[in-house]
Order: sequence, then C-alpha cells, then structure tokens
Amino acid sequence: METINIQRVSLNDIYKLQKISRVTFFETFADGNTEENMKKYLEEGLSIDKLTAELNNQDSHFYFAELNNTIIGYLKVNFGPSQTELKDNKALEIERIYVLKEFQGKRVGQLLYEKAIQTAMLANAEYVWLGVWEENPKAISFYKKNGFIEFDRHIFKLGDDEQTDLMMKLRLNKND
Repeated sequence: METINIQRVSLNDIYKLQKISRVTFFETFADGNTEENMKKYLEEGLSIDKLTAELNNQDSHFYFAELNNTIIGYLKVNFGPSQTELKDNKALEIERIYVLKEFQGKRVGQLLYEKAIQTAMLANAEYVWLGVWEENPKAISFYKKNGFIEFDRHIFKLGDDEQTDLMMKLRLNKND
C-alpha cells in the first residue's frame, strides 16, 4: 500500500471532516441501529456547527488519514476539560478513530492510533482512555491488541437508544 499521511485538520477542512465523519459513522453503526436514531445522530452529532465548535476547541485535535490526497479515516483526541468523561489533566482521550470500510485491515486505524499515542506522549499524559460500544467486537479487539484494558462502563445515547460503552485505558510507560 502507498504511503498514508496523517495531517492535522483545520477549520478550512470542516466540510471534509463532516463528510468523513458521517460516512464512517454510518458504515460502522447503521446495521446495529434504527434508521431514525442514525439520522438524528448524523444530523445533530455531526453537524457543521458541532464540528466547528469541536475544531475551535484548543483541547481537541483532529487528524485525517490521507492516501493519494483522499481522506480515508480520521482521529479525534481530547485533553483535560474537553474529555467527554474523565476530564483528567494526566490523560488523553481517544474519542474517535474511524476508517472507511474499504481501508479497514490495512493499518490505517493503527497509524491513527499511533498518532494518538504520540500526541499523548508529547503532552506528558500518564494514560490514554476511550469508550467503545460493547457491540463492536472488532474495535474492542483492536484496542485489546494494543494493550488497553477495560476499567468501567458508561452510557452513550444514540437518538433515543441508550447504549453501553466499555471504557478502556492504557497506561503509558515513560521510562522506555
């Protein structure tokens, strides 16, 4: 496979971010959710206004994975008060890693994950955490393979459906 570039997303990329966000979310979750709940989340959770606010937040960073100038995936990480739950200044949250279905299994997710870990190390984070839907065995397996362990659960609301996310954590060993 050709070289995949990981690039920081800027406000100028807002429409590209919305497009990759909506496509990958739909590909990942449409089969396990109602059409109404998916439509509501895609319109509200991934609206231009919401994504603009997230991009303007200095404690959140987005990165695109690009192949031949085509966006094939993206990453969102959060620091400190921007974390969705723990809000721990010693942690970095991986809020989103999504890759287009046709590029899954080709190390794109791993490259985005490695960017998140690099970002955490540069920020002197002690650990990285995330939430992953309990009905997404592929993602759970990916994170376990990368050393994450489950430490709690929380509720993610998709439309009117309350879903359980496994909260997973990876301690960073800064002595290596």
